[in-house]
Amino acid sequence: MTIVEFTSETLTDAQWEIAHAIAQTLVKENTDVNELGKTVAYLRASIHQPDATSRFFKYLKTLVSNGRQIGHSGRTTDYYRSIDKACSDYLKNAQDAYTILQILGWVSRLMRYYKDAGPIGEIQPPSVESVRQAEISKVAQSQDFKVDQILEAKVTKINGNKVTYEILGTIKLTEKEPKKATFLQEGHTVKVKIISLKEDGSIKSVKCVG
Repeated sequence: MTIVEFTSETLTDAQWEIAHAIAQTLVKENTDVNELGKTVAYLRASIHQPDATSRFFKYLKTLVSNGRQIGHSGRTTDYYRSIDKACSDYLKNAQDAYTILQILGWVSRLMRYYKDAGPIGEIQPPSVESVRQAEISKVAQSQDFKVDQILEAKVTKINGNKVTYEILGTIKLTEKEPKKATFLQEGHTVKVKIISLKEDGSIKSVKCVG
């Protein structure tokens, strides 16, 4: 029984690039697609946990360190090492476990395709930052932000009069705050007002209001 259905519409162009790059990397390193399937099954089983993403990456590290004990062949540890590195390289900015699950679901299918397609040339690395941008767009669409809306933001960095805010744990914005910067502290939560929005509905700029 299939628990999660994957359709091509679920991935953005950037995520497609990442799925292809991971699949090509793993096939080039002769990684067993069945071992990748085990990691996908683990993520699917823990998808509803609040820390599903960090659990998944810890699980990959555990597989690498315990590969010899749990593997069926001498190469199992190498498979896990390849999977761990590919996921760390290409998925490190994907905070949403559902996004990772969708990408890896397609990686499994693409690996079978590339295995039969002949030699793979040089792999073009996708823009890893674009996955984070997709996350931000998803947050924007779910929140329906408005100009003049007041939000809570965490101050993550202060550099002179420039302050970096983190909103909803995903969106990071650096703004000039000449009047407020000296009174703010890193780690504190403040109120910010949305000044402008981008075309996709995500926040373009904010200003601290208290």
